[in-house]
Amino acid sequence: MRSASAGKWLEIHGLEHWTHYYTDYGVSLQKQFFEHYLKGVDNGWSRRPPVLLNIRRVDGFAQREENEWPLARTQWTRLYLDPSDLSLSRSPVATSSEIAYEGLGQGVRFMTPALEQEIEITGPVAAKLHVSSTTADADLFLVLQVFDPAGKEVVFSGAQHPRTPISQGWLRASHRKLDPKLSTEYRPYHTHDRREPLVPGQVYPLHIEIWPTCIVVPPGYRIGLSVRGTDYEYEETSQSARNLMVRSASKEQKRGPGAFLHDDPRDRPPEVFGGTVTLRAGGPFDSYLLLPFIPPR
Repeated sequence: MRSASAGKWLEIHGLEHWTHYYTDYGVSLQKQFFEHYLKGVDNGWSRRPPVLLNIRRVDGFAQREENEWPLARTQWTRLYLDPSDLSLSRSPVATSSEIAYEGLGQGVRFMTPALEQEIEITGPVAAKLHVSSTTADADLFLVLQVFDPAGKEVVFSGAQHPRTPISQGWLRASHRKLDPKLSTEYRPYHTHDRREPLVPGQVYPLHIEIWPTCIVVPPGYRIGLSVRGTDYEYEETSQSARNLMVRSASKEQKRGPGAFLHDDPRDRPPEVFGGTVTLRAGGPFDSYLLLPFIPPR
């Protein structure tokens, strides 16, 4: 989004990030680009739309061309958190409430009602949360999830894990400082140039980036946002699923970000990160999940 070139194209695909580089699909795309720019072949590349998306559904992908990113027709939609019933709703919550969880624990999950109609989510995602901690810092792990009508989470094969949620985001509360020139509501940029410890018990607004994603959610399904103090872990207990989450070389269990876990006590000492985190929403605390809803053409 910040590259200086006037000629630039974006292609987004599914599965592992490397897979499609070596398929006929990926090789053909790369050959067209290099033939045009290295050999001067007029193969139509310069006239192609600048964005090629593989729209993800619960049962596969469908290609679609677009002209910009984020999409100009995006309907940025806030889903407000309500700690009193752990819900997500489009209407602001009038009365403030709070919910607490262990700073190094599995946290809490907020859910929408079952969708009445199909919804496409394509683009950057973000959240604004109001939190306090009993200690000087807190790590927040946000997980965007989708659940089928039976309550089972919908997951996909990803770059680091065979059971990947729709998207994830992370923020260390002491690194909450934003870059005002680069930040937007849907894409908060953090400067990471200084550490600002928390005053225990004081409430802080945190703007958290969640990676761009795409999913078409069918009717009857539900959207969830988990706010955790530890890495995401797919809640599947079958032996076959557990076998998929084990690395063949080191036998290290893979979860959330794969082998790149956030569990080193030198980085996350319990006396700094292991307090009680309280999440506030409603009334003056406008805690929400911001989603890019895409209307049908």
